[in-house]
Amino acid sequence: MTFQALVSAANAAGGVTSTVRTLETAALPDGDVLVAVEWAGLNYKDAMCLAGRGNLVRTYPHVAGIDFSGRVVESSHARYRPGQAVVLTGWRVGELRWGGYAQRARVEAGMLVALPKKLTTREAMVLGTAGLTAMLAINKLKSAGLTPGSEILVTGAAGGVGSIAVMLLARLGYKVAAVTGRPELADHLMELGATSIVPRAELLANSGKLLDKERWAGAVDMVGGPLLAEVLKKIAYGGAVAAVGMAGGTDLPTSVIPFILRGVSLIGIDSVMQPYEARVAAWERLAALFVPSAYEALVREAGLADLPELAVQLLAGTIAGRVIVNPRDDQP
Repeated sequence: MTFQALVSAANAAGGVTSTVRTLETAALPDGDVLVAVEWAGLNYKDAMCLAGRGNLVRTYPHVAGIDFSGRVVESSHARYRPGQAVVLTGWRVGELRWGGYAQRARVEAGMLVALPKKLTTREAMVLGTAGLTAMLAINKLKSAGLTPGSEILVTGAAGGVGSIAVMLLARLGYKVAAVTGRPELADHLMELGATSIVPRAELLANSGKLLDKERWAGAVDMVGGPLLAEVLKKIAYGGAVAAVGMAGGTDLPTSVIPFILRGVSLIGIDSVMQPYEARVAAWERLAALFVPSAYEALVREAGLADLPELAVQLLAGTIAGRVIVNPRDDQP
């Protein structure tokens, strides 16, 4: 059987080019579950893979796509049966192993989660890695003692993780301050549940102090770098920040003062290697909280051939919300 895939190859100049090609199923990596991919997502890490950045992909030719949803075609594992709806995020799929930018994917059963019945495969990819990461971050903030009614700052709020975090936090009863550098998206963020909008430039303004006035009980940070350093100065006593991204850089130019004078906690969130049980619990909670209709204005559909250009736009920070990928056009 043949299928279509977006195949990336290293060119003579040291860059990466990606084109849609027809492949044989035998070309797929080994695994005990074959999935017909119905939807995939475009994430920041996917854009890096398609652009050849970060040394995320080690071997070419390669099929990117760190998350996807679809239905089982074949399975030699007792957990899954043909026709069952499944979702995959993480496990270095799309980086070290071929991923979801194809009509077929073969993976190990332990990498998959059976999709909650309340979610369609499309809704699962509207959430995708972004939704899972947001849910994990919120769960950690709750474990750190941040209760509903507290005000939580969300940086990078117009992006995939940030916009879903805004919705989930609001649904759980938190007040949400949404940070964005794009004022034209303020109305969308308020519709998702934000109670206030914080201009990114305002937050980046360095006061020169080691501590600023306490403004928020906690934060979900997608940006890292200098912006995270400024956030930490403004977190209330005993608060917590869940760090999930590095779009603003990997350096953290801060001091120990927020940690030792205010007892602030900085919590790292990893969505790649989360154990199966934690993934199942997060997806069940997402299915209960997510309102697809409320988020639809921030969803954009694309085909495989659109992805190289969209990756450039995502890395430039000009895409809001979630891009979901339909690989099924001209399915063999």
